[in-house]
Amino acid sequence: MGYNKGMSARIRIAIVAAKVTSLFIKFLGLGAGATWPGEIALTLAPNILASFAPQFAKGIILIAGTNGKTTTSLMLTKILEAQGNRVIHNASGANLLNGVVSACIQHASWDGGLNVDYGVFEVDENSLPSVIFNFQFSIFKKEKQLVLVLLNLFRDQLDRYGEVDVIAEKWEKTLRLAVLAQGTQPVLTLVANADDPGVAHLTLSLRAKRSNLSLEGIATPFGLAMTFFGLNEPEEFLKTAEHATDSTFCLNCGSRLTYEGVYYSHIGIWRCEKCGEKRPKPDIYEWKSPLPGLYNRYNTLAAVTTALSVGIKKDIIKKALTDFTPAFGRQEEFMVDGKKVKIFLSKNPAGFNASLRTVLEMKPKILLIVLNDRIPDGRDVSWIWDVDFEEIAHDKTIKVFASGDRVYDLGVRLKYAEVSTTGVYGNLREAMGKALAATERGETLYVLPTYSAMLEVRKILTGRKIL
Repeated sequence: MGYNKGMSARIRIAIVAAKVTSLFIKFLGLGAGATWPGEIALTLAPNILASFAPQFAKGIILIAGTNGKTTTSLMLTKILEAQGNRVIHNASGANLLNGVVSACIQHASWDGGLNVDYGVFEVDENSLPSVIFNFQFSIFKKEKQLVLVLLNLFRDQLDRYGEVDVIAEKWEKTLRLAVLAQGTQPVLTLVANADDPGVAHLTLSLRAKRSNLSLEGIATPFGLAMTFFGLNEPEEFLKTAEHATDSTFCLNCGSRLTYEGVYYSHIGIWRCEKCGEKRPKPDIYEWKSPLPGLYNRYNTLAAVTTALSVGIKKDIIKKALTDFTPAFGRQEEFMVDGKKVKIFLSKNPAGFNASLRTVLEMKPKILLIVLNDRIPDGRDVSWIWDVDFEEIAHDKTIKVFASGDRVYDLGVRLKYAEVSTTGVYGNLREAMGKALAATERGETLYVLPTYSAMLEVRKILTGRKIL
């Protein structure tokens, strides 16, 4: 990485300040330096991301959605690296604008130079517009690829984001502006979940032609390439609907959607009888996931579809995913005194139900459920009444421990679900100790925490946190 003449003095000062902050945080063992360096850089130079954007030799891939961003982005990073690409990835899961900037600064030289092919960034659904507009004009000017991967939209942190329709509307406006900004060059590619009616609608509403996994010769009125992924597995349809069901109304005409079958929440094979809008046919729908759980099949399909869209061969993709290990907090495993601790991040109704269903299929003996209401979680915890805790009650042999800042709200919910708790502890460290003591050597303690609780669990287990 050489001297970068394109960087202004203000931006160089911001980079130096951010790098010093990162070194300070790591030296003191306070964390990974995944957020504060970027925050400081943005304060000193708000347009710093636009200075990094032209240095990505092949392009930038942004992964957005309520659930699955961290796992999908990690899978995609492993695939791209398997073909020899140099990739910058916000691996810590810091997915606000400051996290994306921090990841760039971490890999940049002291004068801001980058030697990189791709940027793979998971992006908070509410932050997607600001990240796109910080990147896009520099990318489009250089005619490099900008890929937007749209996974799903579920209710999450209602006190901050509002209902799903609010985010969907914000995304649609942002995508329209992004499409118009690029002219007719097909450098913008959308990879979208066909089985999510909200995601599919806002993608289809751009009236662009799908790419069929090839960017060559694709030209639409807006210069947009588009491809879809989804499942074609009727045997996996839910037999009874979940409580956590969002977006069951057509965003095109407002009528209630008809489903051939539902995989989870509102995700499935859908159509609108009134206006005729229906689930697009997926371009990619078959690929074995290296991780258990139906939701991980979607994460795998998203990563594979994106990789194919940027020209990665199937044999390289298969090899890259063969020994894939989970991202932090997403089925991550730890060994403690001969006992396995497996963490399933469960931060909203749809995600919690998906995690719970996967865990119960593994026949657990010990569960620890942790409910926090901090800023990363959202203050409103009423969503726990949409989690199907009643599924736990079907197996009376499972020992259930509860903890977290809102442990008593959780305890009440479990009581109404007729789940008998072995222990209810306000102190998470104590709860971890009790749950581990109840776990026999060679057995697994399954932990289902909200986001801030997951970070706290990891800190207890590893002694590190993210800053």
